[in-house]
Amino acid sequence: MYHEVKCQGKTLNETYRKGDEKKNGGNIIEGAMKPEDQKDKEGGCNTLVPSSDQNQETVETQKTPLPSDCADEVNAKPAQKKMVKAKRGPRRKTQGRTPNRKVTDYYPVRRSSRKSKSELETEERRKIDELITSGKEEGMKIDYIDGKGRGVIATKHFNRGEFVVEYHGDLIEITDAKKREAVYAQDPSTGCYMYYFQYLSKTYCVDATKETNRLGRLINHSKCGNCQTKLHDIDGVPHLILIASRDIKAGEELLYDYGDRSKASIEAHPWLKH
Repeated sequence: MYHEVKCQGKTLNETYRKGDEKKNGGNIIEGAMKPEDQKDKEGGCNTLVPSSDQNQETVETQKTPLPSDCADEVNAKPAQKKMVKAKRGPRRKTQGRTPNRKVTDYYPVRRSSRKSKSELETEERRKIDELITSGKEEGMKIDYIDGKGRGVIATKHFNRGEFVVEYHGDLIEITDAKKREAVYAQDPSTGCYMYYFQYLSKTYCVDATKETNRLGRLINHSKCGNCQTKLHDIDGVPHLILIASRDIKAGEELLYDYGDRSKASIEAHPWLKH
């Protein structure tokens, strides 16, 4: 005979022999089972062992879905696998090959705004060319200096090496300069405004004796001056300029060394000693 054993809502077909059936007053007790089967049922999973005559049904019983409590455990495994897959996702991403990147892919290229030394020198040269050709003389004024007469005072700050002013006058060769000097010597009231220098192995002179509104010719002498002379050529023509030998504050008198140490000059102009 066949008996249907219900295990927590799921039906399992089980076969028993007639000799194994238990009778109570001639009535068959449905759901009777062996002690071994009782233990299995108490264990939570009703995997009843069928008789040897029912091998086919045994195979079917093994393939039968498990009870709800066992099914919960089975259902939990796929969920756990899903969680593991969710965790492995980023790992696979990090383990994958990434293309090589350059720093410029993340940060823009910043070009240096600092100019080279040659560029700075070129700009400074152009600036001096413009000041000389235009005749602009800024940052200074004429003032009266005790014991000296007229002098030039700085009205702004000059940095060391900065262009101050041009010693402007007539550019002549040495032969013409000597002729003019002989004429100026006849008049004691005429000052000394002739500056000799060499350029390309040739001697020249800037004669600033003629009175003009240019301020370079009025800068006084000092052996410890704050300016110094320098040659600056424009298109092959030399120009005598004065640059700051140190930082000059506004209000200071502009001074430079005339460089004349001859006995006759010192006797005629005692202030050349200082």
